[in-house]
Amino acid sequence: MQMNTPPRSTIRLTRRGRLVLIATGAVAAGTAVAVPLLSMDSPGKKTTALVIPEGWRAGQIYEAVDKALALPAGTTRKSLPKAGLKLPPDAGGNPEGYLFPATYPLDGKPTPQALLKQMVSTANRKFSGAPVTAGAQRNAMNVYQAVTVASIVQAEAATRADMGKVARVVFNRLERGMPLQMDSTINYALNRATLRTSTADTRVDSPYNSYQRMGLPPTPIDNPGEEAVRAALTPTPGDWLYFVTVRPGDTRFTASYEEHQRNVAEFNRVQQSAQASRTPTKAP
Repeated sequence: MQMNTPPRSTIRLTRRGRLVLIATGAVAAGTAVAVPLLSMDSPGKKTTALVIPEGWRAGQIYEAVDKALALPAGTTRKSLPKAGLKLPPDAGGNPEGYLFPATYPLDGKPTPQALLKQMVSTANRKFSGAPVTAGAQRNAMNVYQAVTVASIVQAEAATRADMGKVARVVFNRLERGMPLQMDSTINYALNRATLRTSTADTRVDSPYNSYQRMGLPPTPIDNPGEEAVRAALTPTPGDWLYFVTVRPGDTRFTASYEEHQRNVAEFNRVQQSAQASRTPTKAP
C-alpha cells in the first residue's frame, strides 16, 4: 500500500511476499481446476469438484465455472440475472465477496446458476452467524462492510499472520479520516493484478480508487476466506498506518511515515538487487 500526503513511489509496496511465492509455484494460482475426489458413499468411485481459491474475483470464478462445465466463455456471467442469488441489499445484485471459496462437487452436471447459488448460500451460512454479526457491530459496520474489509485484507496481506495487522491499518485509517490508498483496489478498478502501480493509475476515475475516494470501496474486491473475515472482525491491536513487505516473510508495519520510508527504501534495494541477479550478462 501507499499512503496519503507525502510523495509516493511508483512501485507497489504490499503483498510482495505472496506474489513472489506465486511466481515460484509455491502457492496455487492461475485457473481453477476440476479435481477428482473419492466418493464417501461409494468407496473407489470418483466424482469431480471445482476448487475456488481464497481471494479470487467474481470474474475469475465465472470463467472457472464455464471451463469446469465445458460451457462457452461468458455463459456463467450471462446467467447472473436469472440465478436468483440471495445477496445483501447493499450488494445491488453484485455477488462479489459472496462467492465463497471452497470445494464444490460437480455431480449431476450442475448448471452455472446452481453452482453460484451454492457459493452464495455457503457465504450466507458463514456470514450470518452471531459471531460475524457481533464482530461487525463491534467495529461499527454491517456484515457487508465487514466482508468488504476482509476482501481488502485477503488481497493485501502477504501471509495469514499479517491479516489482523492489515485489518488494523484499514480501521486506523478509516478512524482518522485518511484514504485507504490500497493498490489492491486500484487493481480491481483496472481489472488486473500487478506488482506496480503508477501515479497515473492512482488518478483513475473509479469508485474503487481508494487514493481519491474516502472510506471503503462500494463492494468487496474479491471473495475472501474465513481467515480474512476473522481478521476483519478481530483486527490485531496496534497503531499502524503503513506497511510494506520488504521481502517474503518480512512485512513491516509502522505508525511512522519516516520509518515507513526507510522500509520502502530497503524494499527498493532488495528489488533492485534481485533484478540485477536475474539480468543475463553479455559475453565480452
